[in-house]
Amino acid sequence: MRFLGEMLSEAFNQIGSGNAELLATTWRTLELALISTAIALLVGLPLGLLLGERATRWPRRGLVLANAGLGIPPVALGIYVAFLLLPGWPLGGLRWTYTLPALIIAQTLLAFPLVVALTASAVRGLPAGLLDQARAFGASWWHRGVFALREARVGVLTAIIAALGSAVAEVGAVVIVGGNVRGRTNTLASTILLDISASNPAGATADLIVLVALVLVLGGILTFVQQRERGRHRLAVART
Repeated sequence: MRFLGEMLSEAFNQIGSGNAELLATTWRTLELALISTAIALLVGLPLGLLLGERATRWPRRGLVLANAGLGIPPVALGIYVAFLLLPGWPLGGLRWTYTLPALIIAQTLLAFPLVVALTASAVRGLPAGLLDQARAFGASWWHRGVFALREARVGVLTAIIAALGSAVAEVGAVVIVGGNVRGRTNTLASTILLDISASNPAGATADLIVLVALVLVLGGILTFVQQRERGRHRLAVART
């Protein structure tokens, strides 16, 4: 018990002293999470809208693939991304092995099915005929998509929360693709492994505390926005 108290005390001392390495790792983690989530949203939202709006067999099959993608083990995905980046493989010419762009690719691929599946589910949950009415009034696909995102914004925010949380806390793919190089490709989650292997439990605890705080802050902000939008939606429905 005494050891635990000393470890926690040392961990909070490292956080409070503004440890330069810890700050750099925190920023790297946040940067990677935001960039990969943004890319996943850029590609995944239109695809999620397409799969959610139409009821033909191809969108249904695409939705099955997106849902299946939710179960892909991050370690397995990391291995295949690492293979693609090896010399002589399709992406080998980029020379991104053990670099931040490689981490962005891996984290984007992990966040992508979350965005697609949850967005499609949110759009499919809209009142029956709502998008059909917009189509009947001559709205283009772009305008119907914007309308659908606005109406399904609570579910879309859920997709953003899930994708961002996954990117912040990911370990397996980060270690395999980025090599977990301290000061270059390590994140808060992967640095815990480095500190434990270096017999530095206080450092690992500091990383864990900051990681949990980061997840809580990001999740809390997005959840606040989500709940506010849900309240606005209920108020609008009640007025009608």
